[in-house]
Amino acid sequence: MFADQHLESLGGAQVSMRLQKRFLERAGHVVTVVAPRLHRDAPHDPGYLDLPSLAITPDREYALTWPGARTDRFVDAEMGARLPADVVHVQADFWGAFIGHRYAARHGLPVVHTMHNRVDVGIEATAPFPRVVLRALNAWARRALRGTTAARRDPRGYASPAGQSEPPPLRARGASTARASTDAESAGAEPPSAADGWAYLRRLARLSRAVTAPSGHFARRLERHGVSEAVDVIWNGIDDDVLDAALADGHVERRPGRPRFVWLGRMSPEKRLLPFLEAVAVSGIDAEVEIIGGGAQLRAARRAVERLAPAASIVFSGRLPYAETLRRLADADAVVQTSIGFETQGMTVFEAASLGTPAVISDPDIAAELGSGTWTVPDATVSALAETLRHAAHDIAAGSAVRPDPSIAERFRQSSRTAAMIAVYERAVSAGR
Repeated sequence: MFADQHLESLGGAQVSMRLQKRFLERAGHVVTVVAPRLHRDAPHDPGYLDLPSLAITPDREYALTWPGARTDRFVDAEMGARLPADVVHVQADFWGAFIGHRYAARHGLPVVHTMHNRVDVGIEATAPFPRVVLRALNAWARRALRGTTAARRDPRGYASPAGQSEPPPLRARGASTARASTDAESAGAEPPSAADGWAYLRRLARLSRAVTAPSGHFARRLERHGVSEAVDVIWNGIDDDVLDAALADGHVERRPGRPRFVWLGRMSPEKRLLPFLEAVAVSGIDAEVEIIGGGAQLRAARRAVERLAPAASIVFSGRLPYAETLRRLADADAVVQTSIGFETQGMTVFEAASLGTPAVISDPDIAAELGSGTWTVPDATVSALAETLRHAAHDIAAGSAVRPDPSIAERFRQSSRTAAMIAVYERAVSAGR
């Protein structure tokens, strides 16, 4: 597996990859994760191949490894001392993707590429002059991947194994949609000047034998924009053991007290923590609000709470271990998801639903994917979020809170997600024989 960031760094994709690695190993496979070296203390795993890297954030949480001949030589030397690889799984969007595709091309290995990132939305939310950044990113990809070719694709051009799909409402079947589109970008035609986020993802998909996405709504977007004719929907999952332990603790009756809300995630602009804190204050709800996570906006968030002086009590709990985070989700009355258009799955609300905890959801795509157990925010305004929080708090206090679909817990187990991904690996390998 190739990643943009070390698996012990903060982020939903990293949590998912750690789980995937463990459950693949449990199923008897050997997994090596190639990612930039982390610039802080972290647990060591012999399955990690740490690349020379440069810290790129003030908190030194995230790092960059430059894709090029020197990195290629390092990867080849390190991988040469390990068991031969059968398949390359790229779960990266930037330098990790370039390094992974270059490695696969050098060794004639099939690539399964999981698209984790709405590149266009993410860059627009986090970078000044996003169009310039996207043009530069596409130029970087052209240079880094020059001369790189894919191992032979599945002749059907489709990466989903028979019988390994989500239930029909979640299944992505968009090949005909992509062909029917009148928009050149959506139909997959990429003019030489194309320099948007979809053109970038198309370049990576063309080097892959299979493309997967962690949600039906993101898979359909990828298909509509011609990234791939058909995209496998394989949710990121929840640890079976931790889920069983949490469910065994019992979450039958609500603990008495004020409504309890949890916001969980990276504190960066696209996650919309600051609008959430403003909405809590505007709503006037008498509730307990716990903020779990860390990031660049922590100081601004603390200042906002001091300035807004909400009626609700707001506690910043920092970064917590995975099992403890799930325990907090299970004990909460609702988890709050506030990003819009950025998430390709929205793991937090699925984890919460698996534990029986409903969600206040700002992104309509995530709400539709989850299906039930949500209070959906009607638009992106602070006032709409505040009103939805009032509605949720009222329902919780009245004992009439919405309930998640109980089947989510079984469908979201990592063991089932790993089985689905193994089938994709097997067909990706066999298609080249």
